[in-house]
Amino acid sequence: MSGSWLPIRPADTCRWDVLSLGEVMLRLDPGEGRIRTARRFSVWEGGGEYNVARGLRRCFGLRTAVATALVDNEVGHLVEDLILTGGVDTGLIRWVPDDGIGRRSRNGLNFTERGFGVRGAVGCSDRGATAVSQLRVGDIDWDDIFGRAGVRWFHTGGIFAALSDTTAEVALEAMQSAKRHGTVISYDLNYRPSLWRDIGGTSRAREVNRELARHVDVMIGNEEDFTAALGFEVPNTDEALTSLEATNFERMIRTAVQEFDNFSVVATTLRTVRTATINDWGAIAWSRPSGFVRARERLGLEILDRVGGGDSFASGLAFGLLTGEPLSTAVELGAAHGALAMTTPGDTSMATLSEVRALAAGGSARVKR
Repeated sequence: MSGSWLPIRPADTCRWDVLSLGEVMLRLDPGEGRIRTARRFSVWEGGGEYNVARGLRRCFGLRTAVATALVDNEVGHLVEDLILTGGVDTGLIRWVPDDGIGRRSRNGLNFTERGFGVRGAVGCSDRGATAVSQLRVGDIDWDDIFGRAGVRWFHTGGIFAALSDTTAEVALEAMQSAKRHGTVISYDLNYRPSLWRDIGGTSRAREVNRELARHVDVMIGNEEDFTAALGFEVPNTDEALTSLEATNFERMIRTAVQEFDNFSVVATTLRTVRTATINDWGAIAWSRPSGFVRARERLGLEILDRVGGGDSFASGLAFGLLTGEPLSTAVELGAAHGALAMTTPGDTSMATLSEVRALAAGGSARVKR
């Protein structure tokens, strides 16, 4: 156990350090161009929950797996190949038979352009009726995974929960099993208006996320998630999020942990968008023994591709907590990893652990020879 406030199962009793539950899509990236005029795309894999497992394996060297579902066709196996490249265990993928044209089930696609300057990033998802959205309670033997095999840390989030009514139920089923077997549960709210628009909007998002929040140990979000997904207003903050004062978010978190006393850790990134390629970037975190801690603020951070920055923050934070670092170090690792991830294309990090540690400690971008 790493500490009484966040008990983590010993590594030698578990097959995996971290398991993520969520969708893995193909990301089709037009590079510096626009989706609507593209003639070629680079292909990456990505998904809010998966990206955390991928970062924890590729950058931080932990044993990770993803629980998901893919259609058994060429596109599904392209996604699998990309997951294998990232080193994440694919043994928990549920393979769904191909019906020939995707009438009953398909693999998700995510067209994403990075934006530049005054042109913001744009995402266009094509993910209806995907294999993972059709997962149901009973499809996965969670007690075998968390009990017999063993998992130290389980991560899922609001994107997976929004895919369908059944995925929210599966998330709850997995959380309940993880709790029975002493696995730490983290959850990234990851509010996406497009996912909730036709199924009840913000009110439905809050209903689902608040139910799942009762089972969470480590709650993660960004500057707008806690309001949109849980209903906690941040005082003295405008709708456009043009000025983000950490003290206002600390007040919001104090309210949240009074209502959800099961939260052991709460963390949020703080991003002010100056342009698509220049953001102010920071983070704060809270735990009962530590109180509030803040990562160093990076004003005017230059960004190549913002997608996945929050997921990389979550993986750095989880790594710090899994390895027994104080919360102040864990939040610095998360913020540094997120900052580095946004300097390269794709949803997932290309950073190394040494780079993350150096930046977290205040390192610079001077050339290394």
